[in-house]
Amino acid sequence: MTLFVQPPQPLALYGPDFAADPHGHYRRLREHGPLAPVRIAPDVEAMLVTDYQAAVDLLRDTHTFSKDPRAWQATVPPDSPVLPVLGHRPTALFSDGDEHTRYRDAINDSLALIEPHILRAEVARVAQQLIGEFATTGTGDLIAQYARRLPLHVFITWFGVAPDDGERIVDGIGGMMNSAQGAAAAYADLVDVVTRLVADRRAWPRRDLTSYFLAHPARLDNDETVRQITLVMSAGHDPTTNLIGNATLHMLTDERYAGSLHGGAMTAHEAINEVLWQDPPLANLAAHYPRHDTEFHGVRLHAGQLVLVSFGAANTQSGPATSDAGARSGASAHLAWSAGPHRCPAKQPALLIAMTAIEQLTSQLCDAELAVPVSELLWRPGPFHRALVHLPVRFTPLDTTVTADPDEHSATASGSTSTVSIGS
Repeated sequence: MTLFVQPPQPLALYGPDFAADPHGHYRRLREHGPLAPVRIAPDVEAMLVTDYQAAVDLLRDTHTFSKDPRAWQATVPPDSPVLPVLGHRPTALFSDGDEHTRYRDAINDSLALIEPHILRAEVARVAQQLIGEFATTGTGDLIAQYARRLPLHVFITWFGVAPDDGERIVDGIGGMMNSAQGAAAAYADLVDVVTRLVADRRAWPRRDLTSYFLAHPARLDNDETVRQITLVMSAGHDPTTNLIGNATLHMLTDERYAGSLHGGAMTAHEAINEVLWQDPPLANLAAHYPRHDTEFHGVRLHAGQLVLVSFGAANTQSGPATSDAGARSGASAHLAWSAGPHRCPAKQPALLIAMTAIEQLTSQLCDAELAVPVSELLWRPGPFHRALVHLPVRFTPLDTTVTADPDEHSATASGSTSTVSIGS
């Protein structure tokens, strides 16, 4: 088999240049074959899979590739900013075989307790509350004031997080995903919040997901419970925020949506589907490590080498033309939720949250438009995500004098954690 010629230097996937034009970077990488060397931090290199079929093959090949990063991690400086995302922890993300099954069962069974109709109603209620906080002004930042805050309310309810700790969770997740200076401290603060929560629920169980994790037949110890919960939070909050933001931007800037922001569920569904193809909220991740020296799609890999999957590159390399994105589900599926045994376990709740959030936004702010040129929008740096810093809009101010049930509003605003709206 012919080996592909690799570029002389790995291409950097961090910093403002990559954040501003990731697809330009992907095009350059594809010139060198299905895999190409990249740098994800100043001191960390990896091989990045940019080809759709190669990505699918890797994600499903548990015989050749492992998810355990410890051999690779031993070669990386201990203060590397990518370790809060890629460093080993006892979770489903970093394990194989029976251990992976045990952890994943605890996650799947706990998330299955969430009743979709209750979740949808709760998201809609919180969405209306958040929109009401800025709707009378005629302007807003749909990231800071909406997309970032809405999943936070959901997590507070699901896991029984104290309202005062909510922002610490969001800051911890965002800081670790940025993979810059301060990433380790951000992750440590997230772990501290969840550690105290787990200790409290071990002593005094309640009707929330934290207590369900602890009671699961997998018999997770406290640290294992902390790590599964921080995994679910980090894999759920930041990507859901990014999905809401990216899909809303798509609707505001794609001429095919002009005049149809009041389009309802189908319009939101189409926008989300197209974004999952074109700009998935997790752009590059799915870390794998060859169990032994091997050749994969014509590229030599050595044991323990870090191999990442570019969902953003693989999707856009495979799919039909952008104008026909809605028809893509026929020949192949996008990889935004990954594939194989480590595919995202929270796909349905995340889609429901994003769909409901956009439906509420577009039905109430139906004449919203960008308040700045699209070229002035900033994207968060970092190798792993595709995430807007802000999304400023303007619209006709709304009259929000009609109030909801005061008892419901009080419970939502206070972040009450006595019960949680999930199935028994």
